[in-house]
Amino acid sequence: MVLLGDTVPEFKADSTIGPIDSFHKFCEGKWTMLFSHPSDFTPVCTSELGAAAKLQGEFSKRGIQLVALSCNDLDSHKQWVKDIEGSMSDGRRIEYPIIADPDRSIAKQWGMLDPDEKHPAGSSFAARCVFIVGPDKTLKLSILMLRPLLRVIESLQLAAKYPVATPADWRQGQEVMISPRISNEEANKLFPKGYRTIQVKSGKAYIRKTPVPDDESPAPKGGDATCGA
Repeated sequence: MVLLGDTVPEFKADSTIGPIDSFHKFCEGKWTMLFSHPSDFTPVCTSELGAAAKLQGEFSKRGIQLVALSCNDLDSHKQWVKDIEGSMSDGRRIEYPIIADPDRSIAKQWGMLDPDEKHPAGSSFAARCVFIVGPDKTLKLSILMLRPLLRVIESLQLAAKYPVATPADWRQGQEVMISPRISNEEANKLFPKGYRTIQVKSGKAYIRKTPVPDDESPAPKGGDATCGA
């Protein structure tokens, strides 16, 4: 099982765009989203990979490279891609790799196997997992759904670059919160767009909101995408 902050497991594998000789080299210096699926030629998985194909451009804008994994061999993947592109991707080509893991060795390394879902032959399927790997090859996020990923990634990237946090239900363009570790004096220097303090019943001035920082903001690295503690 890979834990948050761990360096992700190294592996090499065949994929639909060619061999990946080192997953660490594949990830190095880039944000990577690895998402797994139980099996080829299944309806939900087909729709999910089609949805990912539609969003390739949006992920690319945010500097995210996609890579999928399913516990089937490469020939199966290549046939499956034809189905996905023909029915679920609105005509968009799948440009991201789909990793072949027929012996489930990668799924085991990453803790993807679902103990409650079994193949007719008795082996476990891979669960629907999503892993966000940072440029330093460490695990930043793992979830079991493929939904608000763009928002989560934007939040992680902001927190990696600036001492801010994103509030619940945050969307791109909305205000973010300044980390409570930053004094008002520092905030005045680091956030040239200014900030506002939310009045709360306790009287404590710990909720400070500011427009989303940009490249002109001199804010140092540091922050927390969830709580800003």
